Amino acid sequence: MQFNVPSIDNAESADKLKETILTSEPEAKVEIDSDSKTVTINSKASEETFKQLIVAAGHKLN
Repeated sequence: MQFNVPSIDNAESADKLKETILTSEPEAKVEIDSDSKTVTINSKASEETFKQLIVAAGHKLN
């Protein structure tokens, strides 16, 4: 699944978001591209779970 997260503005915020996601879903494969502002996640958890984690980390979704 892929999310457009326009509030990722640098590598540091991307790293913090990845850390937040992996804390809750350690089995997830997470790739974040801070240039294109996309978060790609491969996991058995639901899309809604990751939407909530991204928002909880202080980011906005498009």
